[in-house]
Amino acid sequence: MAVIGRMNSLQVVKHTDFGLYLDGGADGEILLPKRYIPSDSPSEVEDWLNVFIYLDSEDKLIATTEKPKVQVGEFASLKVVDINRVGLFLNWGLPKDLLLPHSEEKRPLQIGDYCVVHVFLDKRSKRITATARLDRYLDKLPANYQAGEEVDLLVVESTDMGFKAIINGKHWGLIHKNEAFKFLRSGMQEKGYIKEVRSDGKISLSLQPIGEDLRDSLGEQIMTKLREQGGTLALSDKSSPEAISAYFRASKGNFKKAIGGLYKQGRIVIHADRIELPER
Repeated sequence: MAVIGRMNSLQVVKHTDFGLYLDGGADGEILLPKRYIPSDSPSEVEDWLNVFIYLDSEDKLIATTEKPKVQVGEFASLKVVDINRVGLFLNWGLPKDLLLPHSEEKRPLQIGDYCVVHVFLDKRSKRITATARLDRYLDKLPANYQAGEEVDLLVVESTDMGFKAIINGKHWGLIHKNEAFKFLRSGMQEKGYIKEVRSDGKISLSLQPIGEDLRDSLGEQIMTKLREQGGTLALSDKSSPEAISAYFRASKGNFKKAIGGLYKQGRIVIHADRIELPER
């Protein structure tokens, strides 16, 4: 049985002038139109092809070797390309746009806007559908992350406290404002780190390694930049967060910790307007 909305490995059962028919098991034979048959791909009877299965404009199962930007069960940021009385239509990389019904909107959107959505299979119609109401598709079980663990983040929206992000496609987390040392917007995908899993289940995130790992890695970046700049760098603990971020993609607080560690090790000298390598 083919899985709608996901990549499938299906066997070729028949050639026609307009494409190949693939074995969809209980769903019967599924057409792979000729335009989607790769010239360098095996296509003899009994060969196997990796294809994405969805419904065409007549609600018939159809296969394509093109891979969409998102599959059923995943989250993604997609662009609104059309709106009508049924809903909004999103560009997900296939000829037939993805439907976001008006009932699944979280905020008003216009053509050209981007929206973070979850993609699901509507049980009644079997149509692949998007929703901006994300909470119901995130894991409600307590998260089992460790402080310092590296994770994949999808930034969803800004709040008064910072930026909400989806962790590994499973849980909500928050990048607090003092951790957002770089420009962030909805839809950005970032590497992040678990800063804290609180007793109430809420998760604080960092965009940089934390603790000693951060201090050591940032410290080495600073030493490398100092050597490249001839031993002097026009940054210090009085520098603006923007200037520090431009050099090292780090928050001011973490920069101060790193240069403090280097100073204690005798590797740098700190002045009001600069840091330097010590004279030998």
